[in-house]
Amino acid sequence: MNILVVMKQTFDTEEKIVIQDGKIQDDGVEFIINPYDEYAIEEAIKLKEEHGGEVTVVSVGPDRVEKELRTALAMGADKAILVDDESLFGDEYTTAKVLAAVARKTGYDLILGGQMAVDSGAGQGGPRLAEELGINHVSTAVKLEINGSSVRVERDVEGDTEVVETSLPVLITAQQGLNEPRYPSLPGIMKAKKKPLERLTADDLGLSAADVAPKTQVVDQTLPPKKEAGRILAGEIPAQVSELVQLLRNEAKVI
Repeated sequence: MNILVVMKQTFDTEEKIVIQDGKIQDDGVEFIINPYDEYAIEEAIKLKEEHGGEVTVVSVGPDRVEKELRTALAMGADKAILVDDESLFGDEYTTAKVLAAVARKTGYDLILGGQMAVDSGAGQGGPRLAEELGINHVSTAVKLEINGSSVRVERDVEGDTEVVETSLPVLITAQQGLNEPRYPSLPGIMKAKKKPLERLTADDLGLSAADVAPKTQVVDQTLPPKKEAGRILAGEIPAQVSELVQLLRNEAKVI
């Protein structure tokens, strides 16, 4: 089975966000594999161990993304692809176009990814890529079973579970709970240094900047306003209720 995993490098979730002149500053920031993509990588490795095949992890981004791709290789992926051509960087539309070109070049039976990236939270990557490739897409998977070409997915639907049955090829995005990602072992880290990591450019993929030009533009970014300290009401319950109503009406102006 040829399994393709799409991965994004994101800020460490513990990092403090600093915005200057409307842009997020990344100087000295620690980067990690997008947590939801870790579930996708783990699931791909488990499926390879069960069914055989090959796992390829692909990402779009600058040179620094190699570190996270090497981590995926240390976990057990077989090879990695990095599209590090700045002319192909852009929004979700751009990334889907680029990843689709990579998928067509490498071939695939199954594509896995995270259900969203923690930096943008857009959740557009999986659906857009599936649409570009003309294949089925199942989101927020918490259990995945493959039998031949048949695929059974249990997906999270806001506190409940929905079962979807489809067939290969298919794109599936991972939700928390699908598995517990493994830590790279020392032998895995050593082997990862020798595993192939291919770098692709626009020419390699037969794309031009015009082909994948972004459809959206970020004009400004700001941090949310700091929250003021809450107010604790005192006294008898009827008096507290009366005061609360007055505050909601006159200060908060929500009633």
